[in-house]
Amino acid sequence: MNNSQIKLIVGLGNVGSDYEGTRHNLGFYCLDRLAGAFRATWQDKPRFKALVTEQRMHDQKVILAKPTTFYNLSGEAVNALATFYKIPTADILVIHDELDLPFGKIRTRIAGSDAGNNGIKNITSHLGSAFARIRIGIDNDQTVYRDAADFVLDYFLPQEQQVLPRIAEHVLQFTDEFVSEDKDFLHTSVQVL
Repeated sequence: MNNSQIKLIVGLGNVGSDYEGTRHNLGFYCLDRLAGAFRATWQDKPRFKALVTEQRMHDQKVILAKPTTFYNLSGEAVNALATFYKIPTADILVIHDELDLPFGKIRTRIAGSDAGNNGIKNITSHLGSAFARIRIGIDNDQTVYRDAADFVLDYFLPQEQQVLPRIAEHVLQFTDEFVSEDKDFLHTSVQVL
């Protein structure tokens, strides 16, 4: 198998039980749903600073990774995996929460700015910006009077928690399109209610 057939899919979040269910762990949540579809188990890979599982999708090797570096240093893990497996930036997909989008809005894109997201900013500092992204909106009416750092580390509201499985379903569909190199992946937007 040549290395161009390997795709890297990264979910952003923070490790540890204190962060489970928080808005900033939405990338982890979606990646756990994807791993669950494969009945996969995560393996701690300290050399990559990530929890990793390898699967096959569309006859391609796909590496799923959850950085253990904490959110704002995610680029260290992504860079370590991309370097070791010689994965081009174009074959990397990052799934993350997005404060600049309303809750339930999901957008896909290739490249673009970090929109103030420190995890994306750190990945860009290591690899450039030409990787694919699934951006999942978390903004709600609380952000007007709450500090952004506190907001992203807080838990979803009960009514938001009920929507998360449907959000994950869309994310898994977009992930499938990315791996299969389906052009529908590019610049897609959907609002999940």
